[in-house]
Amino acid sequence: MSGNTTGTIFKVTTWGESHGKAIGVVVDGCPPNIPLNESDIQEELNRRRPGRGQSSSPRKEEDMVEILSGTFEGKTTGTPISLMIRNRDVKSADYDHIRDIFRPGHGDITYYRKYAIRDYRGGGRASGRETAARVAAGAIAKKVIVRKGIEIVAYTRELGGIAAEQIILADIDRNSILCPDMNAAGKMENKLEEAKKMGDSIGGIVEILVRGCPPGLGEPVFDKIDADLAKALMSIGTVKGVEIGAGIQAARMSGSECNDYITPEGFATNNAGGILAGITNGDEIAIRVACKPISSIEKEQQTIDIHGKPATLSIKGRHDVCVIPRIIPVCEAMVSIVLADHLLRQGAISR
Repeated sequence: MSGNTTGTIFKVTTWGESHGKAIGVVVDGCPPNIPLNESDIQEELNRRRPGRGQSSSPRKEEDMVEILSGTFEGKTTGTPISLMIRNRDVKSADYDHIRDIFRPGHGDITYYRKYAIRDYRGGGRASGRETAARVAAGAIAKKVIVRKGIEIVAYTRELGGIAAEQIILADIDRNSILCPDMNAAGKMENKLEEAKKMGDSIGGIVEILVRGCPPGLGEPVFDKIDADLAKALMSIGTVKGVEIGAGIQAARMSGSECNDYITPEGFATNNAGGILAGITNGDEIAIRVACKPISSIEKEQQTIDIHGKPATLSIKGRHDVCVIPRIIPVCEAMVSIVLADHLLRQGAISR
């Protein structure tokens, strides 16, 4: 088992490294006759690509996607869809000084312990660059779920300890942080600038809302849809926690507070986050993901080299200050992939 593939019917396999010739993804199980061209995928990739905003890496990648297979005359054929994104703005020499040094917070040491070899150039397979392939696959998944009227909205709920106090979805695209609270967004931008000047990084929380999801998606035991959503989101390197509905707060509530009373008009509240017993209930799915700070920072850190000898490290080069907002389309993609897979699985038993 390589761990590079996810999904049961709608299968997604990503490939490639940060400083290799290209990265890409193969999507198998996509239904035929869905309109799809490169511009559909490019629109999503443009939201994730580096070099945008003050918190982003200055690495300039156009992230131009090429469809290599699986479409004919602008429609999917039902056969595997192969996508490729070439790496053009690589500066591998920037990583020569860490060839034999493990970076704190990175997967360097665990990859080396597992494989006895690692690609130190930008983190290789463990790099955030791999998420571009997920976003490309997610663009296809969105084509699948939109046919059922499902819409996904994601935004910055918290950054550097500053939380959005009000949620006005129309304000998300009015600021570089993609925050639904303009007042909080201004404070977040200042926080980013402070971290950048200090040679440090900060984390944040992304909230994802799924609207229009039909009831009945998810399997009863091991493939509960909330379990699959959590696994998909936790597979993103920066994510350290996932909450659905009331999340951890549910542990602090009584049953009478936590239960969503059922009325003829629907659920009175949504502490369940749109999922009961691992199956969607038709309500809005509400998910929050906690993203850790970027590991590559200029501040001096203590570490060891591959021989176990102590070393100090200050990481220069082109790195993000915060994964937000670039991680938002990645979160949307992973949720879309899970929903597309479960829609097709449900279709197999609903015919």
